[in-house]
Amino acid sequence: MGNVVLLWGAILLGCSCGLGPPRVGAAPLLTATYVLDDADGLGRQFDGIGAVSGGGATSRLLVNYQEPYRSQILDYLFRPNFGASLHILKVEIGGDGQSTDGTEPSHMHYENDENYFRGYEWWLMKEAKKRNPDIKLIGLPWTFPRWIGKGENWPYDYPDVTAYYIVSWILGAKQYHDLDIDYIGIWNERAFSSKYIKVLRHSLDRLGLMNIGIIAADGDWNVSKEMIVDPYLNDAIEVVGAHYPGTKTVQNAILTEKKLWSSEDYSTFNDEVGAGCWARILNQNYVNGNMTSTIAWNLVASYYEDLPFGRCGLMTAQEPWSGHYKVEAPIWITAHTTQFTQPGWSYLQVDGHLEGGGSFVALTDGLGNLTIIIETMTHNHSQCIRPPLPNFSVTPQRATFYLKGSFFMVETLQVWHSRLGFESGNSSLFQRLRPVKVWRGRFSLDLDVDEVYTLTTLKTGHKCIYPEPPPPHPFPSNYKDDFNIRNPPFSEAPNFADQTGVFEYFVNASDPGDHVFTLRQVVVQRPITWVSDADQTISIIGNFQWVNMTVTCDIYIEKQHDGGVFIAGRVDNGGIYVRRTKGVFFWVFADGTYRVTRDIAGEEILMKGLSGVRDNAWHTLTLNIQGNSASGLLNGYPLWENVTVSKPSNGWAALGTRSFEFAQFDNFHVEAS
Repeated sequence: MGNVVLLWGAILLGCSCGLGPPRVGAAPLLTATYVLDDADGLGRQFDGIGAVSGGGATSRLLVNYQEPYRSQILDYLFRPNFGASLHILKVEIGGDGQSTDGTEPSHMHYENDENYFRGYEWWLMKEAKKRNPDIKLIGLPWTFPRWIGKGENWPYDYPDVTAYYIVSWILGAKQYHDLDIDYIGIWNERAFSSKYIKVLRHSLDRLGLMNIGIIAADGDWNVSKEMIVDPYLNDAIEVVGAHYPGTKTVQNAILTEKKLWSSEDYSTFNDEVGAGCWARILNQNYVNGNMTSTIAWNLVASYYEDLPFGRCGLMTAQEPWSGHYKVEAPIWITAHTTQFTQPGWSYLQVDGHLEGGGSFVALTDGLGNLTIIIETMTHNHSQCIRPPLPNFSVTPQRATFYLKGSFFMVETLQVWHSRLGFESGNSSLFQRLRPVKVWRGRFSLDLDVDEVYTLTTLKTGHKCIYPEPPPPHPFPSNYKDDFNIRNPPFSEAPNFADQTGVFEYFVNASDPGDHVFTLRQVVVQRPITWVSDADQTISIIGNFQWVNMTVTCDIYIEKQHDGGVFIAGRVDNGGIYVRRTKGVFFWVFADGTYRVTRDIAGEEILMKGLSGVRDNAWHTLTLNIQGNSASGLLNGYPLWENVTVSKPSNGWAALGTRSFEFAQFDNFHVEAS
């Protein structure tokens, strides 16, 4: 008699809220009851939901969007009660090395070099803060400049040096961008050093930065084993952060009595299955693993899709040249939690497993507000990229909730609903339904599979929608860049995606001619790597589907004797696989020779000879690829021709250098089809 079943029928409220069709489902197969009570205290404190920009270069193309589209994308990510409404932004502390889908520049390429305007993470943090002043900021290195290790591929031999480097980034964020960093990490998914962590904590405290928490170790849970036997290490760490924990924690982590976070998770293609993965782990990381924060890799898929892990972002924005972007399902799955909770709320002490499969969490602000998030994701529709997901089943069910303690007087709950449609392709995302009436602390819901509900006392949620952005369009088939920008807003030229090395705008103060403003490769020491960077530097651009193309670029070799540069077409790889990159590479060297190779390593030689090119002089290279034949021009005159190039059959254009060396590029032009 007391059951109040949720009535179907959407109501139009908020910002351009769409209407979804009513759910048509079979009768529930089982019923169960759940009690929500705060009388005996609360569970762990909720620390927020966030996402990672970086690890690596995942926001590369975002900065090139024209307004209003760029601001619209940022609103969907960060603006409260709008879209994803993220609580946390975690960024890569660029270290000049390949960190998954590209490289991000360091604030200190060299020991005597500091520049806090390189890259785009500073800009992104400021844009996030502009929209949500309360957003928490985290910095984490994936790679480090070589000088940190004094020539060794290791950042811990000189912990004072590494700490100085990281603290400089924190101080630079404040001095130059008025950004307060909330948390700092150690080394992404690599070994940790207890000594370094303690040195870093001491360095922060000595500068009055006691409020900055250290997260460790951003890999597995193993650091917790050392924390429970080393009180100084335990004191130094505020958050034990693990990556892709599969919603499970370990006993040692719990024994530390520290905050437990899934400090990187998701990493899954952002279709409905990706949304199902995200919905499941947002709840179950706490239900199964006591984790009070989940951070998605990555924030926005703003990198070339054919790089590794394409479209593993909460939304997609990979066409700045067209203005097209897409608000994917994970954005609205995020909103189910973020729009109705805040860091500082507390979880209720409740098991959280639904009898028919799925899970729920309940949170309160301690002031009478209550938010319940329910997910009923099925196994095949919620598999994340890692770890493997054990089999489980979810069935339709009726759930009856009893509200007790301070929630007994709640009379009405606002209802938001998503249903992921896999076979039909018709998903209903973040729809506001009629409120549910609570009768004597009791209400019931009929739950189908692959659904997400938010029931909340808050009335602040919105599904805000901008007008449709421009339609998708391939990268321009005729593209030029002369790099003639006196005060560039970002250090990198638009649409070039560095894969090894760092290519920056450069001013040739001593050049009286046509090459005052150029693009320069600036990393001359192999960084402390996170993956196996190529021995050559390379920046890609364009459309991976290009087959026929003519690439022209002015080049300037700065390294005497054994320096060299290349332009390339049909480049087939990048990111963590950059060492195995194939394509058609046209090289010229300071010793006056040239080569044409099928690979970036320069080992598969198709043609070689004398060119007359020398260092410290400008030359123009042209690479022409048509069908199975390629030819090359030097300064407008044929240098080689009729070279057979059957594989790869398609790929990007690119430029780069023979080694980690200074070199300059100007007047880049590609015509392709």
